Amino acid sequence: MTEPRPTKPPMRDALVAAAFQLFLERGFEQTTVDDIVALAGVGRRSFFRYFPSKEDVVFPDHERCLADMAAFLDSGADSDDPVVRVCDAARLVLRMYAENPAFSVQRYRLTKQVPALRTYELSVVRRYERGLAAYLRGRYADLPDGTVRADVIAAAVVAAHNNALRSWLRGDGSDDPVALTDRTLGLVLETWGGSPAGNGPTEDVVVVITRRSTPMWRVVKDVESAFRYGNGRQ
Repeated sequence: MTEPRPTKPPMRDALVAAAFQLFLERGFEQTTVDDIVALAGVGRRSFFRYFPSKEDVVFPDHERCLADMAAFLDSGADSDDPVVRVCDAARLVLRMYAENPAFSVQRYRLTKQVPALRTYELSVVRRYERGLAAYLRGRYADLPDGTVRADVIAAAVVAAHNNALRSWLRGDGSDDPVALTDRTLGLVLETWGGSPAGNGPTEDVVVVITRRSTPMWRVVKDVESAFRYGNGRQ
């Protein structure tokens, strides 16, 4: 009985594996697309079918993750706390990194060495932040400071996520990324969680109508009576 042949990895995965092998051996700048496709055993057109540029092959899963995050935010209910929702969306991004710690650490080290990749990474992070902010703007549309609130919270969520992610990557992926992220996102929730200002319960306002000639002691007594009545005390 013949043994089954080992299945070849999907072409996209083969291109990523070939690219990183060459990046580590030769350096990012010294590796060309032709080098990558030659090692992967595919044609040049196959590379550009999956990746628009050499930088994109370093971040192969971000497009999928951005789409997943957008779908997650869109599927939320109006009753959801918007800050909790965007924090949970950030955890989807963390999960993408945590699925393959070795690859994530490898990419982190490579990105630190190549300025072009750091610039590319910043553009990707900005897309995540814009997605979170767009969701929050919709949720806070009725608030006078809704746009500012949305932008500040989105930036805080991204900063908290990135702080935990970089701590995990600097530790070679040996720590618990979920615990690190829960801690940093917890600070965001402590600051911004719950109903936004303007949507929560308002303080009681007592209005007393009286004549100008009414003595002040009488005005004070009427106010005290109004508070006692409002609090259920007779």
